[in-house]
Amino acid sequence: MTLSQKIFSLIQYPLPHHAISRLTGAFARCETPWLKNALIKAFIKRFDVDMSQALEPDPTAYRHFNAFFTRVLKADARPLEEGLLSPADGALSRHGKIEHGTLIQAKGHRYTVEALLGGDAELAAEFSSGSFATVYLSPRDYHRVHMPLDGTLREMIYVPGRIFSVNQATARHVPNLFARNERLVCIFDSPRGAFAMVLVGAMVVAAIETVWAGQVTPLSGTPERTRFDRPITLARGEEMGLFKLGSTVVMCFENPVDFSAYPPETLVRMGQRLGEPPSLTPYPA
Repeated sequence: MTLSQKIFSLIQYPLPHHAISRLTGAFARCETPWLKNALIKAFIKRFDVDMSQALEPDPTAYRHFNAFFTRVLKADARPLEEGLLSPADGALSRHGKIEHGTLIQAKGHRYTVEALLGGDAELAAEFSSGSFATVYLSPRDYHRVHMPLDGTLREMIYVPGRIFSVNQATARHVPNLFARNERLVCIFDSPRGAFAMVLVGAMVVAAIETVWAGQVTPLSGTPERTRFDRPITLARGEEMGLFKLGSTVVMCFENPVDFSAYPPETLVRMGQRLGEPPSLTPYPA
């Protein structure tokens, strides 16, 4: 890590994370034409956003910056491949076996499934011998999140926390980053075992939404668990949520998944095959 990256990570500790993010969210919802068009055009130029893939390619047609940032893509922009799918565009930053209930955040940094899922030891035990994969969404990426497998929602858990910026610098320097940040934990059941989709908030992420509950974050300062009266079943490749400004998705699987075809930091796209669906055969002891 360079000195500048270390300084960037350290100066985030005293910052008012939530206040900064809410202020950013207010700008992102601004509908004043000259301001929202200037913001969108500057963003496209700065991050080299490919608008040709968007269902609406005209940057000025969006109601506000949030509408642009969560833009829908053309129907053929992300064809679904076989097997377990990437839930989003981004970098497959870390993946592998969950060992002794821990996941890899970055070189030299691990964190626990229990902490990631909000401190529920019984729930964490379901995933203690499975696999995980982390997809980091960069600013230029498509920011809707889709299902890697068919699944039926069991419960949704809002976990409050800080909202450090999520990038390589903070992942290498801020311990337990994904278990410290505000996040939304979605537990699904499938024929291939349970899996968790954890949508992690970050600095300037104004909100997280799901297709079944609408905008979920920000909520209160206490964990909130929600179960639903009717089954909510989503198909493989179907949209399940979105970030209003970007962040990270951490997937945990009850059963093993072989991600070895992809070295850490491989760039992936939503709908790309990441491997075979979770194995029903446990890892060797």
